[in-house]
Amino acid sequence: MEHLSITTPALLFSAVSLILLAYTNRFLAYASIVRNLYSEYKKNNDYLLAGQIKNLKKRLNLIRWMQMLGVGSLFLSMFSTLLIYFNLYDSGAITFALALIFMITSLGISAWEIHISIIALDLHLKGMREKP
Repeated sequence: MEHLSITTPALLFSAVSLILLAYTNRFLAYASIVRNLYSEYKKNNDYLLAGQIKNLKKRLNLIRWMQMLGVGSLFLSMFSTLLIYFNLYDSGAITFALALIFMITSLGISAWEIHISIIALDLHLKGMREKP
């Protein structure tokens, strides 16, 4: 079996960085929405707003896990590169495999969070369609 090249784990660096940026932007957008909904809820005590805030809190928690796994993937990729640099090919390959598992899990959670977001948006749109 061929040894893992030092450039292979390095391929994840740019991809993971861009994904983490997208996750962070999504997190900041949701945090802003939660703050606005919370201040609206304090004024009106609307139970629908409380449900929306609860939904957003769940999505923020998922984004936190997406970010943590993404950071873990980047860390393991970098560590894998270091191991390969020191000719520890088997350890580097195992570490890189873990990095890939972290990234796959992060992307899976991202898909789940997008699914929840679509359901929430569909509820809003359904409410709009029912009004004359």
